[in-house]
Amino acid sequence: MDTTYTFLQHYWWFLVALLGALLVFLLFVQGGQSLLFSIGKTPLQQKMLLNATGRKWEFTFTTLVTFGGAFFASFPLFYSTSFGGAYWVWILILLCFVLQAVSYEYQAKKGNLLGKKTYQIFLLLNGILGPILLGTAVGTFFTGAEFVVNKQQLTNVLNPVISSWATPWHGLEAVTVPLNVCLGVAVFFLSRVLALLYFVNNIDDAEIQSRSRKHLRWNAVLFLVFFLTFLVHLLLRKGFAVNPDALPDTPVIFIQPYKYFSNFIEMPAVLAVLLIGIAGVLFGIGKTIFCEKWKKGIWFAGAGTVLTVLALLLCAGWNNTAYYPSLHDLQSSLTIKNSCSSLFTLKTMSYVSILIPFVLAYIVYAWRALDLHKINKKEMEENKHLY
Repeated sequence: MDTTYTFLQHYWWFLVALLGALLVFLLFVQGGQSLLFSIGKTPLQQKMLLNATGRKWEFTFTTLVTFGGAFFASFPLFYSTSFGGAYWVWILILLCFVLQAVSYEYQAKKGNLLGKKTYQIFLLLNGILGPILLGTAVGTFFTGAEFVVNKQQLTNVLNPVISSWATPWHGLEAVTVPLNVCLGVAVFFLSRVLALLYFVNNIDDAEIQSRSRKHLRWNAVLFLVFFLTFLVHLLLRKGFAVNPDALPDTPVIFIQPYKYFSNFIEMPAVLAVLLIGIAGVLFGIGKTIFCEKWKKGIWFAGAGTVLTVLALLLCAGWNNTAYYPSLHDLQSSLTIKNSCSSLFTLKTMSYVSILIPFVLAYIVYAWRALDLHKINKKEMEENKHLY
């Protein structure tokens, strides 16, 4: 039973990490919104950009909801601790996605009260704040957060709340940690890089493609600066380790030097995934910059993004690591063991997870159907069903 339970805990952390990795890749939609006015110099070009990203925004939103749902079902204590305690961060993230949905649906409607330009500004704000806030929130998986967990509170009839936040900022204090912000900015520039690669692949317009390739250079440089800064600091910093053999009344969570570096060394398969992912991102960017006729960079960089983020999240939760450390009370830190659902719940959900490949196959089919024809000026002028 214990072996099965341990396997399921690791299995569900892998699925949650995979969903998180897919979400980061799909943030190219937000990245495209942040480039609306710098790549699109005319109303027609802006319309092409809006439709290139507009046909994919639902994939991003659905993945975000699925990511949150999977986290809630498999690791409910994280859900109640983070979503219930650091609620200002999550409210701002959800607000950004709501602005996105409303803007895409109404910015082209005749007679809208706010005007098309206002909705486009909403998309620009979502394109900037969405990736930065998500990246900053994920950064707390490595740097920790201010919360306390007391499971004995369940017996308190008047206040049966297990988790409580230790500061009045409820998650906003994450922006005061440089490493969190560094990851948030890295995710922002990554989303722009992926968007530029997607524009090159998806939009049949010489000016947009030329402008996208030019912007790709400096956005890629800034992404690499912030990402490598985050990665180097992560590998050199102390981490939050779990003592699986701790005796009663002894600390379970302890600080370990070079914990995340050790995780990659002790999990060579995860290290290989990280290195392959980074190589994929660099190859997709580099060949697009240096080969003017090559347009497939999005697929190499996109796959590389998924693998890189997957490896980082696995490093945060596997190998006896606290994936959500508590800075206020070290022993309140969350691990895949102390925050997961029951064996019955994890086992039942695992049967349902067999359907995931079929869902992914449908997403690929729908994606290919939407991208069957490249976006061009003629389509924008003739098609009435546009964003």
